[in-house]
Amino acid sequence: MKIKYDSKEKQLRYDKAYLKMALEWAKLSHCKRKQVGALLVKDSMIISDGYNGAPTGFDNCCEDENEKTLWYVLHAEANAIMKVAKSTNNSEGATLYITLSPCKECSKLVLQAGIKRVVYYKGYKDDEGLKFLEKAGVEIEHITEV
Repeated sequence: MKIKYDSKEKQLRYDKAYLKMALEWAKLSHCKRKQVGALLVKDSMIISDGYNGAPTGFDNCCEDENEKTLWYVLHAEANAIMKVAKSTNNSEGATLYITLSPCKECSKLVLQAGIKRVVYYKGYKDDEGLKFLEKAGVEIEHITEV
């Protein structure tokens, strides 16, 4: 017997699967306080990925001796957006799957990158980034169970 899904159920299944993958990707981060993972998906294909961490060529340490995040640590979504920018693909119309909702700075990058949908697992302490994206017409989806 074949199971038939409506489009919302099917989308939710894919959203949860991609979020699970982003949660796995987050484990690659060397940051101690927060490990965040991101995937960019376009036309049913993963076109980029990222996790929070130090820029290429820097020590993988993300925090100082006081456990404060170093100013130059890149956020997961910024890494994913920059990675796709270096490729032959682009993020116009893509969906960003992220384990922690975007901060204000990253939300500007998300908008400028042409990302049309953000699916996140946990909320960042400041929801101004999400409010900005909603105001800009980006579809926001919060999924708490994967």
